[in-house]
Amino acid sequence: MDFSQIVPALPGLWEGMLITLQLMVLGVLGGVVLGTLLALMRLSHSRLLANIAATYVNYFRSIPLLLVVTWFYFAVPFILRWITGEDTPVGAFSSCLVAFVMFEAAYFCEIVRAGIQAIPKGQMAAASALGMSYAQSMRLIILPQAFRKMTPLLLQQSIILFQDTSLVYTVGLMDFLNAARSRGDIIGQPHEFLIFAGLVYFTVSFAASQLVKLLQKRLAV
Repeated sequence: MDFSQIVPALPGLWEGMLITLQLMVLGVLGGVVLGTLLALMRLSHSRLLANIAATYVNYFRSIPLLLVVTWFYFAVPFILRWITGEDTPVGAFSSCLVAFVMFEAAYFCEIVRAGIQAIPKGQMAAASALGMSYAQSMRLIILPQAFRKMTPLLLQQSIILFQDTSLVYTVGLMDFLNAARSRGDIIGQPHEFLIFAGLVYFTVSFAASQLVKLLQKRLAV
């Protein structure tokens, strides 16, 4: 084992890590927004909206993420061509981001729904007694409390997404893992670079998990 070539390769690996972090952050933000909308639909009194959201969640939670990534890589350009009538170039990053947002929204939906249901029903009744509408009650009373309760779970799902971003190798996107693998193949040291990549993923994920545990204890107080 010779790890001496890893240090000179760090600038290229850092560029891959930036791609990984961008996918994770944007995927989490988009997934939380879409997941919150889906959670509100599932809790809606409208059976149609609830069934649509439930079908969406059950579908995406029943298929592997790898399939979603590859499917959106081919589907997004086709959909844009159908909408605009023109060939719109879509890069691997954009298609992967759409895939992560759509997929993670199903999991964030269940987290948000559980967080909302954990709030005592008396909170909504009190807001209604004050003359607030349903939208105002959710925005000002329920959701702020729910997000505080479910923050650790949201962060835990974000760690999982950080690990899952490695699946973008299937569409040729040069994320951290793919950059490490490619650089190792070029230099002729694939094992060393894959071991280094694994250590980086472990260090980041383990450190983030410890922070989540500390946050859970603090929020419990």
